[in-house]
Amino acid sequence: MHEQNAEYPDLRKHNNFMASHLTPAIYAKLIDKTTPNGYTLDLAIQAGVDNPTDPFIKTVGMVAGDEESYEVFADLLDPVIKDRHNGYNPNTMKHPTDLDSSKIHSGNFDPRYVLSSRVRTGRSIRGLSLPPACTRAERREVERVVVDALAGLKDDLAGKYYSLTVMTDAEQQQLIDDHFLFDKPVSRLLNCSGMARDWPDARGIWHNNEKTFLVWVNEEDHTRVISMEKGGNMKRVFERFCNGLKEVERLIQERGWEFMWNEKLGYILTCPSNLGTGLRASVHVKLPLMSRDPRLSKILDNLRLQKRGTGGVNTAAVGGTYDISNLDRLGLSEVQLVQTVIDGVNYLIECEKRLEKGQDIKVPPPPHKLFK
Repeated sequence: MHEQNAEYPDLRKHNNFMASHLTPAIYAKLIDKTTPNGYTLDLAIQAGVDNPTDPFIKTVGMVAGDEESYEVFADLLDPVIKDRHNGYNPNTMKHPTDLDSSKIHSGNFDPRYVLSSRVRTGRSIRGLSLPPACTRAERREVERVVVDALAGLKDDLAGKYYSLTVMTDAEQQQLIDDHFLFDKPVSRLLNCSGMARDWPDARGIWHNNEKTFLVWVNEEDHTRVISMEKGGNMKRVFERFCNGLKEVERLIQERGWEFMWNEKLGYILTCPSNLGTGLRASVHVKLPLMSRDPRLSKILDNLRLQKRGTGGVNTAAVGGTYDISNLDRLGLSEVQLVQTVIDGVNYLIECEKRLEKGQDIKVPPPPHKLFK
């Protein structure tokens, strides 16, 4: 047995969801538990201990090492999930999945304002540990299973896999410049959580020939699946996303594997922030006048949207161009979240047009509290 209090981390300067909920009592209760794969609480919280705060967002501060982490460490993860996901209670609620893109309406933005549209999610292969905890053999098995399945994609989804281990520096830089490839593992989160071990072994990127459907392999998750294109046709991006995901799942199942999923948490991913749909539908939108309006933050909050700079999660906006995306992941379906982004971005564009004409704009009413 550990002397629990002697091991309890110093979280006095921390502002992340893990630190808000990890009491000495919960720590003592969970410190000696391990998942069947040997993952421990200390491994799960290390990234949050090492990264007290983030200047842009309140981070989760912990990751899962395998599917079982969400059960074994539920005393900590459930309150973290509830806090991070707007009151969603994994013990009493069920997560809806809906990949029927025909339900989307008015998903074609004004191209004078919207530069690009993308939808991303992640999928994990059941039975293999997640990137913070996988062995080299497991990571290579993820790559083998996924790349084998992706080779079966046809027509507009047909494409090619680029392994980081054999890629030239020029190829790698080109993919990073195209916003296709994950960056080299400089992120403290990737390093502190153990996800960057053995880099670049068994990492790579697959994309279709049109470069509109992409799959990252073995970065933060087993897979990240992305549909994207220039311009404002979010409906088409989401159609390709749904069709591609269904095909990938079919091909994986044909080979005797399945994705991690359950009705309480939806799709299981490494970071608790991505549970449920794992979906981030994002639009690069030019809002030069709105960007100077003090009401923008409140408007975004009430539309359940978040803004980032166009360079990614920790960048500032340049010239009033923002990456606008859904705030929620869990408890609402893919269709609901994409529709939220479409309706919200259309509202923002309408506001921008009103400001251009010197007219006033309104802050929309706050949404109903999703989960009591």
